[in-house]
Amino acid sequence: MALTTDIVASYRDPAGVLRRRMGPDKREDRALVTLVVACGLIFVSQWPRLSREAYFEPSIGFDARFGGALLGWIFIAPLLFYGMAGLSHAVARLFGGRGSYYGARMALFWALLAASPLWLLNGLVAGLVGPGPALSAVGLVALAAFLGIWLVGLRAVEKGQGVDA
Repeated sequence: MALTTDIVASYRDPAGVLRRRMGPDKREDRALVTLVVACGLIFVSQWPRLSREAYFEPSIGFDARFGGALLGWIFIAPLLFYGMAGLSHAVARLFGGRGSYYGARMALFWALLAASPLWLLNGLVAGLVGPGPALSAVGLVALAAFLGIWLVGLRAVEKGQGVDA
């Protein structure tokens, strides 16, 4: 299936989409590409907010803010997400999880990518509307979608429900 179709389907059947995305064999390139695309989209979602902040607070220019976001989302965040996926698998193991580190990585990375349209919306609201109830509401929805897709996928991977058992 197409990436966009899978993203939409993740809101109905996160475990099924994750199963399809993982494929029959463990391929780290799938996990890495998923993470890089997700972090890239989240980085792009920051641009409207960065532009607004640079306009209202010109002491720090857009270029400096852009560079900081680039460093954070493209270089540092992927390393943190790899660590977070490993930690989530280790915690799941303590509670009887039977999955693999690869499955835990794919569950987290796919959840990031599947929630990225909501993060793009969050960035637009941050840039066009600014701080306030609308931004908080969109941010909470994006966070809830990410956590929901991640936890359902992680549970499926760790319980061996046909995903990377």
